[in-house]
Amino acid sequence: VLGLSGGLDSTLALLVTVEAFRELGLDPSGIQTFTLPGFGTSSRTRTNVEKLTRALGVPLETVDIGESCLLQLKDLEHSGKPEDTAYENVQARQRTMFLMNKANMLGAIVIGTGDLSELALGWCTYNGDHMSMYNVNCSIPKTLVRYLVRYMADHHYEGEMRALLHEIADT
Repeated sequence: VLGLSGGLDSTLALLVTVEAFRELGLDPSGIQTFTLPGFGTSSRTRTNVEKLTRALGVPLETVDIGESCLLQLKDLEHSGKPEDTAYENVQARQRTMFLMNKANMLGAIVIGTGDLSELALGWCTYNGDHMSMYNVNCSIPKTLVRYLVRYMADHHYEGEMRALLHEIADT
C-alpha cells in the first residue's frame, strides 16, 4: 500500500516498488496506491499521480480526506483555521491512519515515502508521514531523490513517461 502525492518522494517510492515487483516476477497491479487529497492538493500533482499510475499499470484509488480532517478538527474544538501545528498536521496523520488501516485490511504493508532530509531536519509529522512498515527513501537525502527520479526518467523510460517524470522532478 502506497500513498501518492504527485511529489518527488512518493514518485521515487512508487518507482522503487514497481522495480521490486518486476525483479520478483510480480504483477505491478498488486501495488495498491491511494491519493488522499486534502485542503491544499493541487490539480497539477493530482493529475501527475493519475498519469503515473496509469503508465505503470498500478491501480489508483482516490479518497478525499477533507471531510474526515474537518471532523477531526471539530472533535478537537479547533477553529479550523491554519493557525497552528494541529491544523498543519491533521492531514498527514489522517493519511497515515487511512493507509495503515487499508494495509491491515489487505494483509499488506505500507511503503513509506519520507526521505532522509525530512527526518534529519524534523520536517515530518510525528505519527504521520514518517510512519510506515517499510520505507525505501529513508536513507536518501532530498537532493538525491530529485536526481534519482531524473535518472530513472532518462535511463529506464522514454516518451510520455520520461516527460512525466521530468515534470514531477520540476514541480
